[in-house]
Amino acid sequence: MEKLKIRNLHKEFTVHTRGGLKINGYHDINFELNKGEFLSLYGPSGLGKSSVLKALYRTYTTTSGEILFNYEDGSSLDIAKASESEILHLRKEHLGYVSQFLQVLPRISAVDIVAQPLIEKGESENKAKDKAKEMLSFLNIKEELFDISPLTFSGGEQQRVNIAKGIIAPKSVLLLDEPTASLDKTNTNKVIDKLLEIKKDGVTMIGIFHDMDCMKRISDKIYDMKEKRYADNH
Repeated sequence: MEKLKIRNLHKEFTVHTRGGLKINGYHDINFELNKGEFLSLYGPSGLGKSSVLKALYRTYTTTSGEILFNYEDGSSLDIAKASESEILHLRKEHLGYVSQFLQVLPRISAVDIVAQPLIEKGESENKAKDKAKEMLSFLNIKEELFDISPLTFSGGEQQRVNIAKGIIAPKSVLLLDEPTASLDKTNTNKVIDKLLEIKKDGVTMIGIFHDMDCMKRISDKIYDMKEKRYADNH
């Protein structure tokens, strides 16, 4: 059984400041993923790639269509129609989201931010912090920055902290919205290495990349948003 199955997904935005003008966000989106697969959404800007990810996370509602999330026990949830409490539980236990931008409270250190998801899963604070330091080092964050708020970091450093936080204790499905957008080649490759690692552990992922080499290296499937079909990944 697929981990995720998206059928006939359609989103229409209403612009209230322009008399209720309707704008098509995306339409007729169909794809599915098995456990441990990586699917990339591909196409030029304006086709609704990020909007599809937000619909899967239910930050956006959908106009029509199904987003079926299948649990290990064989039951399923239609994210498009689920209640707020069902969505909150899904995000807490099964569904993660990594955006391009770090959104954290001020004065919390980089180590504490990255350790938090492990602590929430029951890891001891000391062990979680050790693993957080290891992850930050792997992603080329200097040790002298570990105990400082990442809100003072450069854009690329903030993005790496954000990625570390999102993947250190990954949920069973992970949504990645341009995670490597402001990273150089070295750090981009490090992120892809880490994503390949968690993919081997059975994490199912959907991502958006502008770098075609990254996309081809990580993806099992590439879904062309313009052509509404899988693209050839060779």
